[in-house]
Amino acid sequence: MATFVHLTSAANTSRVLRSGLRAVSRDADGARGVYCFPVLPSYTLTHQWLRELARFGGRERLVAVHLRLDDGQEVRVGRYSGRRESVTASEAVRRIAALEDPRGWEVFVPRAVRPREVHRVRAAPQVAGWRYWPEAHGVRPCTCDGCRVRGGYGARRLRERLPHPLDGPPPPARVLLARIAAAGDPGEPGALREALHWFGMRRRGPLARVGRLAGHPDARVREDLVWAVAGWSTPGVAALLEGLAADEDPEVREAVEAVRESRAKG
Repeated sequence: MATFVHLTSAANTSRVLRSGLRAVSRDADGARGVYCFPVLPSYTLTHQWLRELARFGGRERLVAVHLRLDDGQEVRVGRYSGRRESVTASEAVRRIAALEDPRGWEVFVPRAVRPREVHRVRAAPQVAGWRYWPEAHGVRPCTCDGCRVRGGYGARRLRERLPHPLDGPPPPARVLLARIAAAGDPGEPGALREALHWFGMRRRGPLARVGRLAGHPDARVREDLVWAVAGWSTPGVAALLEGLAADEDPEVREAVEAVRESRAKG
């Protein structure tokens, strides 16, 4: 029997012991199943995914669910950022155990785990493993808009200590509005686009004062306006996008469509 560990919230312990693990995770091709990792001689490597998973679970404590699968059970094995290969459970254990550095590797079981396959549930160390990516320790964190995690622990202090030249933290709204006003009427496109870039990092904004840029003669400004308000919860965003959906420029219309699809999924 091949032995694996699956990490889950401690609140799920009773359900896991009673009903097993549901196939709620999805692999790259959309298949449903359960992610896990082999039990290795190294306790730290066995529980390496804990800190990364804990980033998305708030203050919930995680526990280690030990699974015993038939050696011939088909699973998928690979590094989280690469292609996974279908092998047997015993082969997945052999491959990962033979690696010089198995950090970031995972096993995907393409089905639910039955109750009889749950061997036990144990307490897990809440500080084991890596965060963000396996080699992140000792690397200066990136505070760009694409890398930072909104609402993450210490995120605001990190952005203030290591401000990114292009991605923040953004200037106050009053400063950005002053820059827009100083750009003139209809406004110098470069200055307006820079201000809209910073407005796009905010969750809300002065839509009544920024919305006038929907009539700017430069299509690039209108497109940047679409992306700037994409994540705003300010009332009136939907109506603004409705008007820009009929813009004469195809790139503006495409931006509106992309934002609408993203908001619908969110």
